[in-house]
Amino acid sequence: MLEAVLTQSGGILGPIAFILGRILNGIYVFLGLFGIHNVALVIVLFTFIVRGLMTPLTIKQQKFSKLSAKMNPELTAITAKYKGKKDEASMRKQQAETQAVYMKYGANPTSGCLPLLIQLPIMFALYQVIYHIPAYVTEINVWYKHIGEAIISNGNYLDIMKEFAKAGQVSTVKFTEMANGNLTLNHIIDILAKFTPDNWNELVSKFPPLADIIKTNSTHIIDVNSLFNTINILDKPGLKFPGVIIPFLAAGFQFIQTKQMMAANPTPVDKDNPMAASMGMMNNVMPIMSGVFCFMFPVGIGIYWIAGSLFAIGQQFVINRILSKIDIDDMIKKNVEKANKKKAKLGLDPNATLEDLAKTQTKSITSRLQTQVPENSGSTSDYANSVKKNYVDSNSGKSDTTYKPGSISANANLLKSRNKDNKGDK
Repeated sequence: MLEAVLTQSGGILGPIAFILGRILNGIYVFLGLFGIHNVALVIVLFTFIVRGLMTPLTIKQQKFSKLSAKMNPELTAITAKYKGKKDEASMRKQQAETQAVYMKYGANPTSGCLPLLIQLPIMFALYQVIYHIPAYVTEINVWYKHIGEAIISNGNYLDIMKEFAKAGQVSTVKFTEMANGNLTLNHIIDILAKFTPDNWNELVSKFPPLADIIKTNSTHIIDVNSLFNTINILDKPGLKFPGVIIPFLAAGFQFIQTKQMMAANPTPVDKDNPMAASMGMMNNVMPIMSGVFCFMFPVGIGIYWIAGSLFAIGQQFVINRILSKIDIDDMIKKNVEKANKKKAKLGLDPNATLEDLAKTQTKSITSRLQTQVPENSGSTSDYANSVKKNYVDSNSGKSDTTYKPGSISANANLLKSRNKDNKGDK
């Protein structure tokens, strides 16, 4: 464990950040075996490795997106059917019909969100590790530690370090020891970690007796943070070349990444869906915002974004090749089988109707909603009507609600009734 543990990310993200930090330190040590000591390269490799480990989650999310493209016309038709109807009965029917569509494709509404929810804390922790490299890379931490110990030994440093903290926008709210007129070594490292080359020169002027220690260790820090011997990754890009290209590269690669994902999962434009319109706008605005934010953050953050986008572009290309070989109907069949197995484990009757529903073409529901007449023999509507009749006859009862023959409402009500019957048998 590093001594400067307080400079590491804490809270809920702490354990995840610690694991990622060990990976980061391992990459730095490995490159050191070949005489390479460069934080920018470490960030790139670190990003590639962590993103690579999350590839299974990305593939799962992409599969759901492909399945959603198949389901969306039916879900949109249901939404349009109940548009403006806010009464409880209509809302229940809409929910039942929506659930019937998901059951038909063996899909779970949360399937697309779950991979994202798992990735989010990892990505936030990843950002924290990138932003606090001295806390996770042992060799770099030692250089900061030498300077920090010298400052503490010198005494009369509190006001000076307060000024540096303010200039570096380092929050000192949690530095409770400041009330007693001192700082811990860990919190001094927090302040020093935001230093640019100019700050080190200023620090020497503030502590002349420590000039040799500061210069010796800060030289190592500046070298490992240098990119192409021209840009320091702790500096902001600025408007001069070559720093200015970082924000434009970050925005450009993210724009390509976004367009690539949209091409992989095309969805029809729905003018009546404000959420879809908002998503389209976000896809165009976010790359621009990334470029703007890059001007505000250190170059290291921009390198992380560029590396992430480059990896995502290559990853998406490979995933597209994989998904192009997967037949959507086979995917639906496997989803239904998997859903049935889960129901069997819960003691529920999977029943054969789901298998038949999975064979129904998407266009059948849209056609029925437009014409409001039953399909030909062999369609989902005919199957649902015949099974419903047998079900009512076998139970010598009548349904309280009358549904139009061939409508998806009849189909949804049938599935709902059979599920209630199954629960009653348990």
